[in-house]
Amino acid sequence: MENILEILETKGPLTGKELLQETSLDSFALWVACNRIKEIFIETVGKRYLRLDRQIEGYARLSPSIMREFYGYTVIGSRNQSEAVRQKARALQNEIREISKKKFALAQKTISQLVETHEDVEIIKKNACFMLAGDVVYDMAHAEPRPETSTGELVKGSDLDIVVVLEGVSEKVQRRLEEAIYAQKYKLLVNPAIREEVDYIIKDLSRVREQLKFIDFKSMVAVKILNEAIFLYGSIELYNKIKIMLKQASIPKKIRSLEKEAQRNRQNAETYLLKAQYPLSNEEAMKFFYTTEEKEEIF
Repeated sequence: MENILEILETKGPLTGKELLQETSLDSFALWVACNRIKEIFIETVGKRYLRLDRQIEGYARLSPSIMREFYGYTVIGSRNQSEAVRQKARALQNEIREISKKKFALAQKTISQLVETHEDVEIIKKNACFMLAGDVVYDMAHAEPRPETSTGELVKGSDLDIVVVLEGVSEKVQRRLEEAIYAQKYKLLVNPAIREEVDYIIKDLSRVREQLKFIDFKSMVAVKILNEAIFLYGSIELYNKIKIMLKQASIPKKIRSLEKEAQRNRQNAETYLLKAQYPLSNEEAMKFFYTTEEKEEIF
């Protein structure tokens, strides 16, 4: 424990990631130590937002997980470094916002170029709405290298969660659009200068109506994503129509209720972890400290 303070006094303030690299502790032991030692000063940046997780009763938890929040969004120092910790935290917040801004711009540029050069451009612009969800929406995008699930190739942090809703579009046009998005997804993934992962779903407005029933895990995730999603490209009229449908189905109210539950679950998890025996079992770690994947499923 004293070694942590010595490191911070000589090299701090440090992010959770940086401090982890300086110690021989694992992430859980280090998180506990930093939250127990009174001489340590911690500042966490960013926003906690709702994630639906099958592992949790009621599905509601907060993202980022405790581990990822500590690793990438927390600055640690000694008490006499408090002002330096705050300064570094502000710089980290600005960096995260800039990453989010650049990822949004990339998503918008990618989709606009794709549609403008597509053979069905007029149909798509009139009858398709492209939305962006996930980390970027909350100004919480990161650029930490991670392996893409299907190829194992390293990508630059948060993926681009794109939801496409169509109204009155033929299966033929939808198929051609999906082929174009998939091709663009591959280009962004393999381009060494970009290395961005696009996660996307295309669905008809009739499917949205069905999902608004909010009756099972998949529909809850789909609707939660539509509720948070922001306009990217295409038909703003269709985007507004979707948002009205969400409101009429009382989805924002249901999401707020889940967010409150997730906040309670986070408080309970932190309390439990600070009292837990070391090391954590796999079940405990998965339920309280981190998730298997720090990415959303989209339906």
